[in-house]
Amino acid sequence: MTPKVPKEVYVKSENLVTRKISGETVIVPVKGSVGELNSVYTLNELGTRVWQLLDGRPQTEIVDAIVDEYDVPAEQAAREISDFLANLETASLIRAV
Repeated sequence: MTPKVPKEVYVKSENLVTRKISGETVIVPVKGSVGELNSVYTLNELGTRVWQLLDGRPQTEIVDAIVDEYDVPAEQAAREISDFLANLETASLIRAV
């Protein structure tokens, strides 16, 4: 049975600086000044891959790509990617369009 995956499309916030270092991605939200930098986020290899797939793709396509590239059941990938994207959205790193 195919997992039920939301069809949202997400885009990255415009107010970010990102760098890929040793297979991980470091994300720094940039506000008005250095004093407003509250957090730095680090994504592991899988999080980095999902991050790369974000712009312009529905969540269903992201799940399909991860299932194709990694040894993970579709249901698990759908659930974990949905949770991951919700966390990114809560942190204002992405937004649904």
